[in-house]
Amino acid sequence: MPLVPFAVSGQGTGVAQTVSVSGASYVIQTDAYPAFGGEDKHPSPLAYTLASLSSCNQVTSTIVARELGITVESVKFDVTADFNPTTMTTGTYRESETTFQNLKVVATISTDADAAQFATLQSETERRCPVTELFRLAGVTSTSEWRRTPIGAPVS
Repeated sequence: MPLVPFAVSGQGTGVAQTVSVSGASYVIQTDAYPAFGGEDKHPSPLAYTLASLSSCNQVTSTIVARELGITVESVKFDVTADFNPTTMTTGTYRESETTFQNLKVVATISTDADAAQFATLQSETERRCPVTELFRLAGVTSTSEWRRTPIGAPVS
């Protein structure tokens, strides 16, 4: 399969930026929390990072579910992490200390999958999700909890 090119271009002042996505008609607005000099008018790059993990898991799980021949009615991914600002704010780098710590993904999936299929859905999604892989390669320790609910049940 050929590589899929992605390109963005960001421009801004201070900590706020407008990012154009090559070939797209939309832009991404970013800002920072007041503690980092921003006005918190738009999501921070760190919020976008966790949002990328959530949405990439959803895309990957959809692909895996299709391959398994199971129906996924709805999904919810809750992603939490603690951010260590030491390197960003002080310039101090400490070996083996990651920027994101205590990363946790909680997935609630409404599906017709049986227990074995659901276990495969989880393991294959986690193995194949590009953003999950970025966190893993960066040395971020993570945990995940996947919950299966029947189709028609509310996902909350």
